[in-house]
Amino acid sequence: MIYVLDASAMIAYLRDEPGADVIERALLDTSSQCLAHAINLCEVFYDFHRAGGESAATSAISDLVAAGVMERTDFDCTFWQEAGRLKARGKVSIADCCCLALTMRVGATLLTSDHHEFDAIAALGLCPITFIR
Repeated sequence: MIYVLDASAMIAYLRDEPGADVIERALLDTSSQCLAHAINLCEVFYDFHRAGGESAATSAISDLVAAGVMERTDFDCTFWQEAGRLKARGKVSIADCCCLALTMRVGATLLTSDHHEFDAIAALGLCPITFIR
């Protein structure tokens, strides 16, 4: 199984918030891969930077990598056009559109806690989305 983690899922994992156990199971499952787009990692970085500065931000990303989250930097023409199509369909952040485009590209399941952004997308059936809480 391939999972793509959005920022909310990674933050929940790092802060041991509700739903962290879902992410932990995905990370510990030796038959799965957990991916994150660089833009979503940037969201995690700035969230931790705001809360605790450079050291906290760097440590958060290091912890994700050590846990097995693999960074993807896809941003070729086909990718950013798909992200743009997704953005044009509704009120979803461009970062979450990149998360969705990556999920669709690799045939993954998206893991998120962000109902605000993803409830409407889930209803469209574009890709499997699992809400961790």
